[in-house]
Amino acid sequence: MKVAALKAPGGLDKIVIEEREKPTPKAGEVLVRIHASSLNFHDFAVVAGMIRTPDGRIPMSDGAGVVEAVGEGVTRFKTGDQVLSTFFPNWDAGGPTLPRLMGVPGDGADGFAAEYVAMPATAFTRLPKGWSLKQAATLPCAALTAWRALFVEAKIKPGSIVLTQGTGGVSIFALQLAKAAGATVISTSSSGEKLEKLKSLGADYLINYKETPEWGAEALKLTGGRGVDEVVEIGGSGTMPQSIVATTIGGHISLIGVLAGIAGDVPTAMAMSKNVCIQGLTVGSRQDQDDMVAAIEANPFEPIIDSTFPLDGIAAAFAHQMSQKHFGKICLEF
Repeated sequence: MKVAALKAPGGLDKIVIEEREKPTPKAGEVLVRIHASSLNFHDFAVVAGMIRTPDGRIPMSDGAGVVEAVGEGVTRFKTGDQVLSTFFPNWDAGGPTLPRLMGVPGDGADGFAAEYVAMPATAFTRLPKGWSLKQAATLPCAALTAWRALFVEAKIKPGSIVLTQGTGGVSIFALQLAKAAGATVISTSSSGEKLEKLKSLGADYLINYKETPEWGAEALKLTGGRGVDEVVEIGGSGTMPQSIVATTIGGHISLIGVLAGIAGDVPTAMAMSKNVCIQGLTVGSRQDQDDMVAAIEANPFEPIIDSTFPLDGIAAAFAHQMSQKHFGKICLEF
């Protein structure tokens, strides 16, 4: 089979296409012919060498494909089933623990930049009905992170107000999922063109944070002084002060990324007085993914896919990701 492998110490020029032996499923495993994957920042951190992995690691945490064989004792899936990977294959349900967060594909284990994988059947879920394999491959990291932030932790409902930051995969899925649930969404970006695209996806209010640096106060103003119930926080310390300003009394901030800084001053007194919950959050469990798939089927939408590359174009796909010119998910299809 064909795979993309990362040579130490990492870098786009260290991704090579190799031929490796097709795996055989052991007891409890399924053999899956992978047809699609999608790029996340985590994957870029791996291939760029920011997250160190063993020499020859197969990257990519997201994968969707078709079951070609099942190992002894497997009852969850059968040959011919379409399946979707999970970001944390050891996290079935409940809250996060260290053992549940181990073994992330493409990082702690080989991932989905391969034509075939043999993994435990418990590491997969079904796809949303009507979704292609490429569409489904956008879900396991970005969409599930947004799902857990909004519905598992913040527990938003119709009428809630959500603030999203930027136009990355998590932020776009958060906008789509929040609108499907009947929430009001305030979206921020530094690009007028991208703000218009967010508007076309249903964003109720738009803030250009370059033109309005005090965008937290602007969000308060847009909500009549009430504030937002949930902030999907991807900036980290660089944006956290404004997120706290924007949040309502008793509101929730899901700390998902640190793109604007890993350390800095945070108005802790304001966070305390507002009774704000700031929660670090990394993706979710298999049960969360099953729930998300069911919700997507009940309230259908289509993922935003910017572009698609073949497996041997994986380095070009990451170069496109680095350019930050994309809007929506970048996929591999093979």
